[in-house]
Amino acid sequence: MLHNLSSFIGIAISLQLQKRLHSLCELVEREVAHLQVTDQRLFQEPFTAGRAAQLEADIDLAERVDAFLTRFGCLQDTLRSKLLPAYLSAFGKPVATFLENLDHAERLGLVPDAEVWLTMRQLRNPMAHDYLRDAAVLATSLQAAHEFVPVLIETAAQFCQRIKTQSSIF
Repeated sequence: MLHNLSSFIGIAISLQLQKRLHSLCELVEREVAHLQVTDQRLFQEPFTAGRAAQLEADIDLAERVDAFLTRFGCLQDTLRSKLLPAYLSAFGKPVATFLENLDHAERLGLVPDAEVWLTMRQLRNPMAHDYLRDAAVLATSLQAAHEFVPVLIETAAQFCQRIKTQSSIF
């Protein structure tokens, strides 16, 4: 049985693919909610090198940083490697490299600025690999990631809103 997820462009999408897209949206919405909570708890005040230097002594702070790193990365990964390719495939666009997929997403209005996404993606290495070696690098990277949280949330909302409005099973 086929349903029309995108009647405005006349592409028939299988019910199975629609369910996959909806399942991914549910996952993304949970990841957004978890990231928002962690982001609010960790950034009640700016994250400085001084706070980063306290990580070994302050287990609660260290756990919040770990949770933020994990949740920030998970949401990026889910959007980048699961939802974006599924969305493009559903609408007859070729699924290619991340950069090409990102370009398609920007042209479709799903991602506000591909360059911002690339910058966001590049933050992950300093946050993960310089975690305990350089407090200043960690602090700067975490603070920058915090500033990108609204971009991730907006991108997730844009994808899921578009899927929900174009679907016959929601």
